Amino acid sequence: MKIPINIPDIDKEEIREVTAVLSEKSLTSSSFEGGKRVQQFEKLLAKLVKSKFAVAVNSGTAALQASLYAIDIKPGDEVLVPSFTFVATANSVKSVGAKPVFVDILNDNYTMDPDDLRKKITRRTKAIIPVHLYGHMAYMDEILEMAKKKNIKIIEDASQSLGSKLKGKHSGTFSHLGCFSLYAGKVITSGEGGAIVTDDKKLFEKLRQIRNHGLAKNNLTTRLGLNLRLSEISAAIAKIQMKKLPRLISQRKKNAQILTDLLKNDDVILPQQRKNETINWYLYTIAVKNRDKIMKKLNSSGIGARIYYSPPIHKTPYYKTKLHLPNTEWAASHVLSLPIHPKVRKQDLVRMRKILSGSRN
Repeated sequence: MKIPINIPDIDKEEIREVTAVLSEKSLTSSSFEGGKRVQQFEKLLAKLVKSKFAVAVNSGTAALQASLYAIDIKPGDEVLVPSFTFVATANSVKSVGAKPVFVDILNDNYTMDPDDLRKKITRRTKAIIPVHLYGHMAYMDEILEMAKKKNIKIIEDASQSLGSKLKGKHSGTFSHLGCFSLYAGKVITSGEGGAIVTDDKKLFEKLRQIRNHGLAKNNLTTRLGLNLRLSEISAAIAKIQMKKLPRLISQRKKNAQILTDLLKNDDVILPQQRKNETINWYLYTIAVKNRDKIMKKLNSSGIGARIYYSPPIHKTPYYKTKLHLPNTEWAASHVLSLPIHPKVRKQDLVRMRKILSGSRN
């Protein structure tokens, strides 16, 4: 049996809701407020994370891009981002004409290193985008303190962390704007999709315009915007998925604990959960020697282990620099993510452990 790294949890409820959209022939809406199901999804998301407002868009990348437009990031501005993340984080910065400045990570949870962040701040720094990677929360207390002193805006890239918390507070709600992804491989999905949460009403109104060609309620273009709308079909799926989220996270947590117990005496660096942190376990990421050899053995046995991320962004052909980020580069050559989604059974986890144990010699 093949076990992919992630697989959408789709059943009759989503199919029924999508069929209803098709029957109504209302596939999308260009209204200022969005379509009926878009609004329903937004209310569910805002309620879950305890945010005042939520704005649905058509991808996690669009969420980041719209957020940068909303806080008026311009050409020549610098935005601090980790290099150890999916390239969309940096691409969104480039897309608005600004410069991504790459920050190293801490290897305890692969999120942005506050000390290196401090060193990278200049007078041109206008925003910071910490990434809650693999579902692990970034060091938001330290980052927020730094940003407040320098009057720098923060956009959380919470694409991988819907449902994760720090000190009881949801990812995406520590800062001015929090961005989520609903891509097919995430904990919940709409196929393609994303969303932004905020407590700032002015930013909320800006975002609604930005996602719809800059159109205000009077249907006049008042600012630069793009077509970043989420379709009603996608929103229909997302609405049902939101109701499943607690169960899906609970099942992932159970599998993560089983795998941790199985691997705790092995020569493997396991993911660590910090005090007062709740992880959604989007990816269970270990660090090992002979990583490529181990992944090949797992893959040949039908287990969809994957590497996220190698090379890191600052070493990719488009962004390639001479910058040295030691922790990032170490992680890029050692990390390996294992599947722990709800379709993974205990016997699958036991099989992973046997392969890992037999491959490190």
